[in-house]
Amino acid sequence: MKEEISSLKENDTYELSTLPEGKASVGGKWVYTTKQDQNGIESFKARYVAKGYSQVKGIDYQETFAPTASITSIRVLMQLAIKHDLIVHQMDVKTAYLHAPITQELYIDQPEGFKEVSESGERLVYRLKKSLYGLKQSGRNWNILLHEHLANDCVYKKQVDDKIVIVIVWVDDLIIASDSMQLMEEFKESMKTQFKMKDLGRITFFLGMDFKQSKGEIKINQKRFILKILEIFGMIDCKPRLTPCEQRLEFNCGELTNARQYREMIGSLIYAMTCTRPDLSWIVSRRSQTLSNPRTGDLIAAKHVLRYLKGTVDYELCFKKSDADLQLTAYSDSDWASCLEDRRSTTGYCCTLTEGGPLISWKSRKQPTVAISTCEAEYVALANTAQECLYLTQLLNGMYKKVHQSMKVSVDNQGAIALSKNPVNRQRSKHIDIKYHFVREMYVKGMIDIVYCPTQDMVADILTKPPTKCKLDNFKSIVFGCCN
Repeated sequence: MKEEISSLKENDTYELSTLPEGKASVGGKWVYTTKQDQNGIESFKARYVAKGYSQVKGIDYQETFAPTASITSIRVLMQLAIKHDLIVHQMDVKTAYLHAPITQELYIDQPEGFKEVSESGERLVYRLKKSLYGLKQSGRNWNILLHEHLANDCVYKKQVDDKIVIVIVWVDDLIIASDSMQLMEEFKESMKTQFKMKDLGRITFFLGMDFKQSKGEIKINQKRFILKILEIFGMIDCKPRLTPCEQRLEFNCGELTNARQYREMIGSLIYAMTCTRPDLSWIVSRRSQTLSNPRTGDLIAAKHVLRYLKGTVDYELCFKKSDADLQLTAYSDSDWASCLEDRRSTTGYCCTLTEGGPLISWKSRKQPTVAISTCEAEYVALANTAQECLYLTQLLNGMYKKVHQSMKVSVDNQGAIALSKNPVNRQRSKHIDIKYHFVREMYVKGMIDIVYCPTQDMVADILTKPPTKCKLDNFKSIVFGCCN
């Protein structure tokens, strides 16, 4: 606690002041937490935070949005690192928010145990000069300050002659990759002159993910995170399952008494799915649709996923060095009218940069409109896939050199392929929303190459319907990049 107060003083975060008439102070409280690394608990921390929920918009703050890098960008960077022999390190900004100036006139109560009064005994408060953890605008203020020194949003690149350094920012955590140790050290020193930084060396643990680097290989897993959620929900000794869900889902209409536990369970599964477990995408997406009114059958299905995780806790994304050029390849699929409640279809897509995997991007989601044919459902899915491919191409070109000119998209529906190339079968497709037709323009410009893929080879099939054990085994190598 003394260290936190010292940090506030060193960063000139506040000045003692009496509370002006007509002004209200924001409450504050102590928050105690732990900082973890690859070996577990690294240190214990006490942080004095503002009770931001008491702030009034338009008076205490204006804008609050602050961007963060996507998990996809981290996976893309790992693929580039292993391909181009980049060194990957990480850094942490100490008390990051305390560096950022604040524009509003804000007062906060003094922390318990460190209160001071004026000579006349009058109550004093902190008049904030810098942002404080807990304030609604703190994340935005910090990002604006960091942006001044790095000049881009979340993913930054600096090139000196033929050497390069790439930086990914997640709030106050940085991933740094470079093909020059000298250039990396120069960047680190420049950051240390602006902020209090902690150099953590080679990346080993980041956002709940464990990174293992060896010659020609980088592996990412969430074994510790998965074991933790199994313990939290009392499933650490459960019997493992072979698949994430049953082939025929049973809908139990009984009311769930502990909906909060179910929502916490799904929230944890969403994070695992987003980071390293594409095999969970379909069932977690399906269960997420019941968060507002979960039933007992939903909880049973969620526990089934946890049992599957117990048996596959060692699964990891494996990025291996290859002599082949990086080639963005996508798989697009849909399951027509799969939702029995509103008859909407399911979109599934996944992308990889190497023939042997792993996936760098994946998605399973319900389509926003009802499709009247399988062709339409596949066409809508193809448009979503093309959007993701375009984003990934821009991300890759922004991170490194222009390594991609065209993208290969595999589809298992000949009608959708024909529709994406020409306005065929007009009577059955004239109602399709214009936003989905941009895929046709991308094809005409030569930006994407749309090819047919037999259903038995369609990797995205596990993202649109309950995956069988056979399909999980068949696609494991391309999904995770190696046999787990």
